Amino acid sequence: MVEKLAGALDGGHAASLIGLDQAATANLLRGLAQVASRLDALTATVLAHATKVRVEETNGATTTATWWADATNRNRATAHRDVKLAVALTRHAALAEALAEGRVNTEQAHAIARALADLETDGPDDLDPEIVTQAEKHLLDCADGFDAKHLKVLGRHVLTVVAPEVGEAHEAQLLEDEERRAAEKTRLTFASDGHGMVHGRFSIPTLHGAMLAKAIQALTWARQDPAEVRQIRPTPVAAGAAFTELLERIDAKDLPTIGGVGATVVVTMTIDSLMGGLAGAALDTGEVISASTARRLACEAGVIPMVLGGQSEVLDVGRRRRFHTKAQRLAIAQRDKTCVVGGCDAPPSRCHVHHVIPWSQGGGTSVKDGRLYCSAHHAMVHDPKRAGRLRT
Repeated sequence: MVEKLAGALDGGHAASLIGLDQAATANLLRGLAQVASRLDALTATVLAHATKVRVEETNGATTTATWWADATNRNRATAHRDVKLAVALTRHAALAEALAEGRVNTEQAHAIARALADLETDGPDDLDPEIVTQAEKHLLDCADGFDAKHLKVLGRHVLTVVAPEVGEAHEAQLLEDEERRAAEKTRLTFASDGHGMVHGRFSIPTLHGAMLAKAIQALTWARQDPAEVRQIRPTPVAAGAAFTELLERIDAKDLPTIGGVGATVVVTMTIDSLMGGLAGAALDTGEVISASTARRLACEAGVIPMVLGGQSEVLDVGRRRRFHTKAQRLAIAQRDKTCVVGGCDAPPSRCHVHHVIPWSQGGGTSVKDGRLYCSAHHAMVHDPKRAGRLRT
Protein backbone atom coordinates (compact mmCIF):
# COMPACT_ATOMS: atom_id res chain seq x y z
CA MET A 1 0.00 0.00 0.00
CA VAL A 2 2.69 2.47 1.01
CA GLU A 3 4.80 1.56 -2.02
CA LYS A 4 1.91 2.30 -4.40
CA LEU A 5 1.17 5.62 -2.72
CA ALA A 6 4.86 6.56 -2.79
CA GLY A 7 5.03 5.68 -6.46
CA ALA A 8 2.06 7.88 -7.25
CA LEU A 9 3.64 10.75 -5.34
CA ASP A 10 6.92 10.26 -7.19
CA GLY A 11 5.02 10.57 -10.45
CA GLY A 12 3.38 13.76 -9.24
CA HIS A 13 6.68 15.31 -8.22
CA ALA A 14 8.14 14.45 -11.62
CA ALA A 15 5.27 16.07 -13.53
CA SER A 16 5.91 19.47 -15.10
CA LEU A 17 3.84 22.51 -14.16
CA ILE A 18 4.76 24.37 -17.32
CA GLY A 19 1.66 25.47 -19.17
CA LEU A 20 -0.68 25.40 -16.17
CA ASP A 21 -2.77 28.57 -16.25
CA GLN A 22 -4.51 30.15 -13.25
CA ALA A 23 -7.67 28.05 -13.51
CA ALA A 24 -5.78 24.80 -13.94
CA THR A 25 -3.46 25.62 -11.02
CA ALA A 26 -6.46 26.39 -8.80
CA ASN A 27 -8.13 23.10 -9.74
CA LEU A 28 -4.91 21.20 -9.09
CA LEU A 29 -4.54 22.71 -5.62
CA ARG A 30 -8.15 21.89 -4.74
CA GLY A 31 -7.59 18.34 -5.92
CA LEU A 32 -4.40 17.96 -3.90
CA ALA A 33 -6.21 19.24 -0.80
CA GLN A 34 -8.83 16.52 -1.25
CA VAL A 35 -6.14 13.88 -1.72
CA ALA A 36 -4.40 15.09 1.45
CA SER A 37 -7.66 14.69 3.38
CA ARG A 38 -8.17 11.21 1.98
CA LEU A 39 -4.63 10.25 2.97
CA ASP A 40 -5.25 11.58 6.49
CA ALA A 41 -8.39 9.45 6.64
CA LEU A 42 -6.39 6.38 5.68
CA THR A 43 -3.78 7.20 8.30
CA ALA A 44 -6.55 7.58 10.89
CA THR A 45 -7.97 4.17 9.96
CA VAL A 46 -4.58 2.54 10.50
CA LEU A 47 -4.05 4.50 13.74
CA ALA A 48 -7.38 3.26 15.08
CA HIS A 49 -6.27 -0.29 14.24
CA ALA A 50 -2.96 0.40 16.00
CA THR A 51 -4.82 1.15 19.23
CA LYS A 52 -6.51 -2.25 19.01
CA VAL A 53 -3.34 -4.25 18.39
CA ARG A 54 -1.44 -2.14 20.95
CA VAL A 55 1.38 -1.15 18.62
CA GLU A 56 3.02 0.71 21.51
CA GLU A 57 4.18 -2.63 22.92
CA THR A 58 6.73 -2.90 20.09
CA ASN A 59 9.01 -0.36 21.76
CA GLY A 60 7.70 -0.11 25.30
CA ALA A 61 5.75 3.13 24.80
CA THR A 62 2.89 3.75 27.23
CA THR A 63 0.20 4.59 24.67
CA THR A 64 -0.39 4.48 20.93
CA ALA A 65 -0.13 8.27 20.87
CA THR A 66 3.31 8.30 22.50
CA TRP A 67 4.47 5.58 20.07
CA TRP A 68 3.11 7.65 17.16
CA ALA A 69 4.98 10.71 18.41
CA ASP A 70 8.26 8.80 18.78
CA ALA A 71 7.91 6.95 15.48
CA THR A 72 7.21 10.07 13.40
CA ASN A 73 8.96 12.79 15.42
CA ARG A 74 5.64 14.52 16.03
CA ASN A 75 5.17 16.50 19.20
CA ARG A 76 3.09 14.74 21.83
CA ALA A 77 0.13 17.11 21.59
CA THR A 78 -0.23 16.57 17.84
CA ALA A 79 0.13 12.81 18.20
CA HIS A 80 -2.56 12.61 20.88
CA ARG A 81 -4.82 14.77 18.69
CA ASP A 82 -4.30 12.41 15.74
CA VAL A 83 -5.15 9.32 17.76
CA LYS A 84 -8.17 11.01 19.33
CA LEU A 85 -9.57 11.77 15.87
CA ALA A 86 -8.82 8.23 14.67
CA VAL A 87 -10.81 6.73 17.54
CA ALA A 88 -13.65 9.22 17.03
CA LEU A 89 -13.94 8.26 13.35
CA THR A 90 -14.62 4.65 14.36
CA ARG A 91 -17.74 5.87 16.20
CA HIS A 92 -18.96 8.33 13.57
CA ALA A 93 -19.21 6.55 10.24
CA ALA A 94 -20.59 9.50 8.28
CA LEU A 95 -17.73 11.74 9.35
CA ALA A 96 -15.18 9.02 8.54
CA GLU A 97 -16.71 8.58 5.08
CA ALA A 98 -16.70 12.32 4.40
CA LEU A 99 -13.01 12.60 5.30
CA ALA A 100 -12.14 9.51 3.24
CA GLU A 101 -13.87 11.02 0.22
CA GLY A 102 -12.23 14.41 0.71
CA ARG A 103 -15.55 16.20 1.32
CA VAL A 104 -14.17 17.64 4.58
CA ASN A 105 -10.60 18.47 5.45
CA THR A 106 -8.80 17.20 8.52
CA GLU A 107 -9.24 20.38 10.56
CA GLN A 108 -12.96 20.34 9.86
CA ALA A 109 -13.07 16.70 10.93
CA HIS A 110 -11.36 17.59 14.22
CA ALA A 111 -13.92 20.35 14.86
CA ILE A 112 -16.89 18.10 14.12
CA ALA A 113 -15.51 15.21 16.18
CA ARG A 114 -14.91 17.55 19.12
CA ALA A 115 -18.45 18.94 18.87
CA LEU A 116 -19.95 15.44 18.85
CA ALA A 117 -17.79 14.36 21.78
CA ASP A 118 -18.88 17.41 23.79
CA LEU A 119 -22.49 16.65 22.92
CA GLU A 120 -22.13 13.10 24.24
CA THR A 121 -20.29 14.05 27.43
CA ASP A 122 -21.84 17.42 28.29
CA GLY A 123 -25.28 16.97 26.78
CA PRO A 124 -28.42 15.92 28.67
CA ASP A 125 -28.08 12.60 30.46
CA ASP A 126 -30.95 11.05 28.52
CA LEU A 127 -29.80 12.28 25.10
CA ASP A 128 -31.12 10.08 22.31
CA PRO A 129 -28.24 8.64 20.17
CA GLU A 130 -30.31 9.51 17.12
CA ILE A 131 -29.90 13.19 17.99
CA VAL A 132 -26.12 12.77 17.88
CA THR A 133 -26.46 11.23 14.43
CA GLN A 134 -28.59 14.18 13.31
CA ALA A 135 -26.01 16.58 14.72
CA GLU A 136 -23.27 14.78 12.78
CA LYS A 137 -25.24 15.09 9.54
CA HIS A 138 -26.01 18.78 10.18
CA LEU A 139 -22.38 19.66 10.82
CA LEU A 140 -21.26 17.76 7.73
CA ASP A 141 -23.75 19.77 5.68
CA CYS A 142 -22.36 22.98 7.23
CA ALA A 143 -18.80 21.92 6.38
CA ASP A 144 -19.52 22.65 2.74
CA GLY A 145 -19.54 26.37 3.48
CA PHE A 146 -17.72 26.86 6.79
CA ASP A 147 -14.13 26.35 7.93
CA ALA A 148 -13.02 24.57 11.10
CA LYS A 149 -13.17 27.74 13.23
CA HIS A 150 -16.79 28.41 12.32
CA LEU A 151 -17.71 24.74 12.65
CA LYS A 152 -16.43 24.85 16.21
CA VAL A 153 -18.86 27.68 16.97
CA LEU A 154 -21.71 25.94 15.16
CA GLY A 155 -20.92 22.76 17.05
CA ARG A 156 -21.49 24.48 20.38
CA HIS A 157 -25.05 25.31 19.35
CA VAL A 158 -25.88 22.24 17.26
CA LEU A 159 -28.26 20.79 19.84
CA THR A 160 -30.54 23.84 19.59
CA VAL A 161 -30.75 23.23 15.83
CA VAL A 162 -31.39 19.48 15.68
CA ALA A 163 -33.39 19.23 18.92
CA PRO A 164 -34.58 22.70 19.99
CA GLU A 165 -37.01 21.27 22.52
CA VAL A 166 -34.08 20.14 24.69
CA GLY A 167 -31.25 22.20 23.22
CA GLU A 168 -32.35 25.66 24.30
CA ALA A 169 -32.78 24.77 27.96
CA HIS A 170 -29.52 22.81 27.97
CA GLU A 171 -27.57 25.61 26.29
CA ALA A 172 -28.97 28.18 28.72
CA GLN A 173 -27.72 26.06 31.62
CA LEU A 174 -24.31 25.63 29.99
CA LEU A 175 -23.98 29.39 29.46
CA GLU A 176 -24.91 30.12 33.06
CA ASP A 177 -22.36 27.59 34.31
CA GLU A 178 -19.71 28.96 31.96
CA GLU A 179 -20.30 32.55 33.07
CA ARG A 180 -20.23 31.54 36.72
CA ARG A 181 -16.89 29.77 36.26
CA ALA A 182 -15.55 32.76 34.34
CA ALA A 183 -16.53 35.12 37.15
CA GLU A 184 -14.80 32.87 39.67
CA LYS A 185 -11.61 32.77 37.58
CA THR A 186 -11.47 36.50 36.79
CA ARG A 187 -8.04 37.82 37.73
CA LEU A 188 -5.87 40.90 37.24
CA THR A 189 -2.27 41.18 38.36
CA PHE A 190 0.27 43.87 37.53
CA ALA A 191 3.49 45.20 39.02
CA SER A 192 6.10 47.83 38.24
CA ASP A 193 9.55 46.69 37.13
CA GLY A 194 11.14 49.84 38.55
CA HIS A 195 12.32 50.96 35.11
CA GLY A 196 9.34 52.90 33.81
CA MET A 197 7.15 49.94 32.88
CA VAL A 198 4.30 48.03 34.51
CA HIS A 199 3.76 44.41 33.46
CA GLY A 200 0.69 42.32 34.10
CA ARG A 201 -1.77 39.71 32.94
CA PHE A 202 -5.50 39.22 33.25
CA SER A 203 -8.30 36.73 32.78
CA ILE A 204 -11.78 38.18 32.25
CA PRO A 205 -15.18 36.86 31.07
CA THR A 206 -15.97 36.77 27.37
CA LEU A 207 -18.36 39.73 27.64
CA HIS A 208 -15.76 42.02 29.14
CA GLY A 209 -13.11 40.75 26.74
CA ALA A 210 -15.37 41.75 23.86
CA MET A 211 -15.94 45.18 25.43
CA LEU A 212 -12.19 45.70 25.82
CA ALA A 213 -11.53 44.53 22.26
CA LYS A 214 -14.13 46.96 20.90
CA ALA A 215 -12.59 49.87 22.80
CA ILE A 216 -9.05 48.99 21.69
CA GLN A 217 -10.16 48.59 18.08
CA ALA A 218 -12.00 51.91 18.13
CA LEU A 219 -8.98 53.77 19.48
CA THR A 220 -6.65 51.98 17.06
CA TRP A 221 -8.79 52.62 13.99
CA ALA A 222 -9.30 56.24 15.05
CA ARG A 223 -5.57 56.78 14.45
CA GLN A 224 -5.94 55.76 10.81
CA ASP A 225 -7.28 57.65 7.85
CA PRO A 226 -10.97 56.70 7.47
CA ALA A 227 -10.33 55.66 3.87
CA GLU A 228 -7.53 53.32 4.93
CA VAL A 229 -9.04 51.66 7.99
CA ARG A 230 -8.56 47.90 7.93
CA GLN A 231 -10.89 45.83 10.07
CA ILE A 232 -8.09 43.69 11.46
CA ARG A 233 -6.81 42.88 14.90
CA PRO A 234 -4.47 45.64 16.14
CA THR A 235 -0.78 44.81 16.45
CA PRO A 236 0.58 44.47 20.00
CA VAL A 237 2.24 47.89 19.71
CA ALA A 238 -0.93 49.58 18.43
CA ALA A 239 -3.07 47.80 21.02
CA GLY A 240 -0.69 48.88 23.80
CA ALA A 241 -0.86 52.51 22.70
CA ALA A 242 -4.65 52.30 22.50
CA PHE A 243 -4.86 50.74 25.97
CA THR A 244 -2.85 53.56 27.54
CA GLU A 245 -5.05 56.11 25.76
CA LEU A 246 -8.14 54.27 27.05
CA LEU A 247 -6.88 54.63 30.63
CA GLU A 248 -6.20 58.34 30.12
CA ARG A 249 -9.72 58.82 28.76
CA ILE A 250 -11.46 57.33 31.81
CA ASP A 251 -13.31 60.09 33.64
CA ALA A 252 -12.79 60.01 37.40
CA LYS A 253 -16.41 61.08 37.98
CA ASP A 254 -17.48 57.68 36.67
CA LEU A 255 -15.45 55.88 39.35
CA PRO A 256 -16.28 55.44 43.05
CA THR A 257 -14.50 57.62 45.58
CA ILE A 258 -11.82 56.30 47.90
CA GLY A 259 -12.02 57.68 51.42
CA GLY A 260 -13.97 60.66 50.12
CA VAL A 261 -11.43 61.40 47.37
CA GLY A 262 -12.14 60.61 43.75
CA ALA A 263 -10.05 57.98 41.96
CA THR A 264 -8.01 60.60 40.13
CA VAL A 265 -4.24 60.48 39.73
CA VAL A 266 -2.56 63.51 41.31
CA VAL A 267 0.67 64.71 39.67
CA THR A 268 2.90 66.77 41.96
CA MET A 269 5.33 69.03 40.11
CA THR A 270 7.23 72.25 40.67
CA ILE A 271 6.14 75.47 39.03
CA ASP A 272 9.42 75.40 37.05
CA SER A 273 8.60 71.99 35.60
CA LEU A 274 5.10 73.06 34.69
CA MET A 275 6.48 76.09 32.86
CA GLY A 276 9.02 74.11 30.84
CA GLY A 277 11.64 72.77 33.23
CA LEU A 278 13.14 69.29 33.05
CA ALA A 279 12.62 68.06 36.64
CA GLY A 280 10.35 65.03 36.88
CA ALA A 281 6.91 64.95 38.48
CA ALA A 282 5.69 62.59 41.19
CA LEU A 283 2.45 60.64 41.11
CA ASP A 284 0.44 60.20 44.28
CA THR A 285 0.98 56.45 43.86
CA GLY A 286 4.73 56.88 44.35
CA GLU A 287 6.00 56.69 40.77
CA VAL A 288 7.85 59.42 38.87
CA ILE A 289 7.15 60.60 35.32
CA SER A 290 8.93 63.04 33.02
CA ALA A 291 8.12 66.73 33.04
CA SER A 292 6.93 66.65 29.41
CA THR A 293 4.47 63.82 30.16
CA ALA A 294 3.22 65.68 33.23
CA ARG A 295 2.61 68.83 31.17
CA ARG A 296 0.71 66.84 28.56
CA LEU A 297 -1.47 65.19 31.21
CA ALA A 298 -2.14 68.49 32.93
CA CYS A 299 -3.26 69.89 29.60
CA GLU A 300 -5.53 67.07 28.50
CA ALA A 301 -5.98 63.94 30.58
CA GLY A 302 -7.97 63.13 33.68
CA VAL A 303 -5.36 64.02 36.27
CA ILE A 304 -5.09 66.85 38.78
CA PRO A 305 -1.82 68.82 38.77
CA MET A 306 -0.60 69.89 42.23
CA VAL A 307 1.88 72.74 41.70
CA LEU A 308 4.60 73.43 44.26
CA GLY A 309 6.65 76.59 44.80
CA GLY A 310 10.33 76.83 45.66
CA GLN A 311 9.81 75.73 49.28
CA SER A 312 7.47 72.89 48.24
CA GLU A 313 4.47 74.94 49.33
CA VAL A 314 1.27 74.15 47.42
CA LEU A 315 0.67 77.02 45.00
CA ASP A 316 -2.41 75.53 43.34
CA VAL A 317 -4.37 72.31 42.96
CA GLY A 318 -5.94 71.94 39.54
CA ARG A 319 -9.64 71.59 38.85
CA ARG A 320 -11.41 69.80 36.05
CA ARG A 321 -12.79 73.11 34.80
CA ARG A 322 -9.36 73.81 33.38
CA PHE A 323 -10.26 71.40 30.59
CA HIS A 324 -12.33 72.49 27.64
CA THR A 325 -16.00 71.59 27.79
CA LYS A 326 -17.70 69.44 25.21
CA ALA A 327 -19.29 72.49 23.60
CA GLN A 328 -15.91 74.23 23.42
CA ARG A 329 -14.31 71.15 21.89
CA LEU A 330 -17.03 71.02 19.23
CA ALA A 331 -16.49 74.67 18.39
CA ILE A 332 -12.72 74.23 18.17
CA ALA A 333 -13.18 71.14 15.99
CA GLN A 334 -15.49 73.07 13.67
CA ARG A 335 -12.87 75.81 13.35
CA ASP A 336 -9.64 73.79 13.07
CA LYS A 337 -11.07 70.82 11.12
CA THR A 338 -7.88 68.78 11.67
CA CYS A 339 -4.69 68.74 13.73
CA VAL A 340 -3.18 72.20 13.32
CA VAL A 341 0.33 70.90 12.66
CA GLY A 342 1.24 71.49 9.04
CA GLY A 343 0.84 68.38 6.90
CA CYS A 344 -1.20 66.47 9.51
CA ASP A 345 -4.79 65.76 8.55
CA ALA A 346 -5.84 63.89 11.68
CA PRO A 347 -9.58 64.49 12.20
CA PRO A 348 -10.99 65.95 15.45
CA SER A 349 -11.91 62.45 16.68
CA ARG A 350 -8.18 61.72 16.91
CA CYS A 351 -7.16 65.04 18.48
CA HIS A 352 -6.71 66.59 21.92
CA VAL A 353 -7.38 70.26 22.69
CA HIS A 354 -4.19 72.08 23.66
CA HIS A 355 -3.92 75.45 25.44
CA VAL A 356 -2.12 77.90 23.13
CA ILE A 357 -0.99 79.83 26.19
CA PRO A 358 -0.26 77.24 28.91
CA TRP A 359 -2.59 77.36 31.87
CA SER A 360 0.46 77.73 34.10
CA GLN A 361 1.25 80.99 32.32
CA GLY A 362 -2.22 82.46 32.64
CA GLY A 363 -3.79 80.88 29.61
CA GLY A 364 -7.55 80.58 29.60
CA THR A 365 -9.78 77.61 28.86
CA SER A 366 -11.64 79.05 25.92
CA VAL A 367 -12.29 78.39 22.26
CA LYS A 368 -9.87 81.18 21.33
CA ASP A 369 -7.06 79.67 23.41
CA GLY A 370 -7.59 76.08 22.28
CA ARG A 371 -6.03 74.28 19.31
CA LEU A 372 -6.44 70.74 17.99
CA TYR A 373 -3.38 68.49 18.17
CA CYS A 374 -3.39 64.75 17.38
CA SER A 375 -2.07 62.55 20.19
CA ALA A 376 1.39 62.22 18.58
CA HIS A 377 1.85 65.96 18.00
CA HIS A 378 0.36 66.80 21.39
CA ALA A 379 3.08 64.71 22.98
CA MET A 380 5.68 66.55 20.90
CA VAL A 381 4.45 70.04 21.81
CA HIS A 382 5.06 69.24 25.48
CA ASP A 383 8.49 67.74 24.83
CA PRO A 384 11.13 70.50 24.87
CA LYS A 385 13.44 68.40 22.70
CA ARG A 386 10.88 68.06 19.91
CA ALA A 387 8.51 71.01 20.21
CA GLY A 388 10.67 73.21 17.98
CA ARG A 389 10.16 70.83 15.04
CA LEU A 390 6.43 71.47 14.83
CA ARG A 391 5.11 73.70 12.07
CA THR A 392 1.55 75.02 12.41
